[in-house]
Amino acid sequence: MSEHDTDIDFDFFEEEPPTEETSKPERDVRRQGPGGPPRPPRAPQNLTPLLRLIGLIAFAILIIVLLVFWIQSCQASSKSSTYKNYMAKIAELASSSQQIGRELSQDLLAPGVKRAQLEQQLSGLARQEQLNVNRAQAITPPGTLRDEHQAVIQALQYRVSGLTGLASALATTASSTAVSKAAPLLTAQMQRLLASDVIWEDSFKGPSDAELRRQGVTGTNAAGGPLVPGSTALQTDELASTSAMTSVLQRLKGASSAGTGCPCGTGLVSTKVEPSGKELTTSTQTTIVPTSDMAFQVTVMNTGKSQVFGVPVKLTIEQSKGGNITKSTKIDFLNPGESTTVTFKNIPIVNFSTPATIKVEVTPVAGETFTSNNSADYPVIFSVA
Repeated sequence: MSEHDTDIDFDFFEEEPPTEETSKPERDVRRQGPGGPPRPPRAPQNLTPLLRLIGLIAFAILIIVLLVFWIQSCQASSKSSTYKNYMAKIAELASSSQQIGRELSQDLLAPGVKRAQLEQQLSGLARQEQLNVNRAQAITPPGTLRDEHQAVIQALQYRVSGLTGLASALATTASSTAVSKAAPLLTAQMQRLLASDVIWEDSFKGPSDAELRRQGVTGTNAAGGPLVPGSTALQTDELASTSAMTSVLQRLKGASSAGTGCPCGTGLVSTKVEPSGKELTTSTQTTIVPTSDMAFQVTVMNTGKSQVFGVPVKLTIEQSKGGNITKSTKIDFLNPGESTTVTFKNIPIVNFSTPATIKVEVTPVAGETFTSNNSADYPVIFSVA
């Protein structure tokens, strides 16, 4: 066999030209072949628009939440403003009506006043109070305070009725010589004024306080006082007693016959230190052992023949060091011949082992001429034991 004979061509083993199917990437073959590894996940398409949409939705929700909070805040502020504006109007009425009550007390207790003069004064006060009724009726209350507002109107109407009735009762009893029979007529009218105070307190102030707390409305009025105002026609309940009206008629009778009022006056009876009960004296020095609840009780007597009202009483501890300590109060009402005791509490720290003077002063009332018994100076020394 020649060298050319061994050079055999096997044409049937030649590679076939690649076809479209055999030219697919190997990864496709692996994917289609059995037992091949899983195809890795493709990256999500259009991710940026989706994130933008989520952001817009979140922003819209935030705007809605903030808007809701803003609306609620505005509503709460508006509600609070509505209640406070209403109470400001009622406070003006309360102050005006209470001033009328103070003038009533002054007129009833004024020394030397004549019956006709007092009738005219009472009628004038009744007309002023009627103006308060008219103003109250023109006020529109918040819906939850309709009943309480009606109580305000009712209280003011009672005051008008009481003042008008007092003037009429005085005119009716002008010719009567029996004071004991005339006094109950005046007392009945004074009881209307006392009833008006109860209506204001129990049917307006108390329920209004509770409703404002329920509504979350807090704070004070423009003057720094309670948001719901109080108002009293009588400075003291004792003015609505038969004994008080008897004294008024006796004084009016005396003024009509003599042309002058009954003698008026007050006197300092005693001063005691509590809780020991030791009575102070102006002649000898009293040793006082201060305690946390130390107080001074001052007894004052109406030494005149006329009722007294709103009598100022002042106690001063005069010290050589640290300055003086001063306390003040008022006696609301006192009938002739009666005594009352006022108490001065919450005494600040005093100087020990050094002499001091406790000075008590009762301000003279109108028409009082004898004033030597209206004050006293008590020498004392404060000791730790």
